[in-house]
Amino acid sequence: MSGGPIGDRRQATPATHLVGLIGERLTASLTPLLHETEAARLGLEYEYRILDLIEMGRSPRDLEHLLGEAADEGFDAVNVTYPCKQLAFDLVDDVDHDAGRLRAVNLVLLREGRRVGYNTDWIGYRDGLRAGLPDASMERVVQAGCGGAGSATAYALLACGTRELQLTDVDDARAEALADELRALFPSSRVTTVFASELDVALAAASGVVNATPLGMAHHPGVAFDVDRVRPGTWVSDVVYRPLQTELIRRAIRRGLPVLDGGRMAVGQAFASLEIITGVRPDRQRMEGHFRGLVREETSAEEERA
Repeated sequence: MSGGPIGDRRQATPATHLVGLIGERLTASLTPLLHETEAARLGLEYEYRILDLIEMGRSPRDLEHLLGEAADEGFDAVNVTYPCKQLAFDLVDDVDHDAGRLRAVNLVLLREGRRVGYNTDWIGYRDGLRAGLPDASMERVVQAGCGGAGSATAYALLACGTRELQLTDVDDARAEALADELRALFPSSRVTTVFASELDVALAAASGVVNATPLGMAHHPGVAFDVDRVRPGTWVSDVVYRPLQTELIRRAIRRGLPVLDGGRMAVGQAFASLEIITGVRPDRQRMEGHFRGLVREETSAEEERA
């Protein structure tokens, strides 16, 4: 194992919730401020530390040691993000029901010498979908992207009652692998894969479409599918939240389609994590407003520099 300790060895006081985020390239993460600000408003002592593998000179292979160090240093929990979610699943002593079905963990509670794993990504998308598109039809949904985010959104869609889910990905084998997993978990729903050549036909018959690919990010522009191919009234969802109004969302708005931007999922997973860690229910609407304000400030600053 290489690299230094995970922090500056400050021990958390018994009244303080000490939480970390383990992953790579986390400097721009909004999660610490989102957690700490809401915790303060709830009257909680709460500290959230970034534990960037690259900055610490560590690798994903060190995750087990890092979890041990976090427990020794008084951390209550750690969020885990790319590239450690699947690794974390194999390192917990117990796992929440849905995280076990997803086989991916993005939150590890460190309690009484044990590690308990949760997945709040799917919860974040589910709750965002229910709040942002309460009347969305779940008859037939097309989703582009079958990676980590896509696994969580697909699981959430089926948990919300999607009758038919059609998956597409640049890697056909990855789409089929996810479809196989989901068929076993949701036998009453129909889960199929769609080749790129068949996508336009699938879009035309969909009641909802989801982008779970990185396309649309500020440094990864583009769209995963042509929103002009969908029927009037079809809802459009994006997991990308930087920017909140991706090219896909802008095109859908111009067509007058119902939309769900990626901010809903981002806030939802933070909301769920904070509640699980502290046992106190945050104010979701307040967190949503704070998050959107942070993204707007970030976008304005980038436009001024451009």
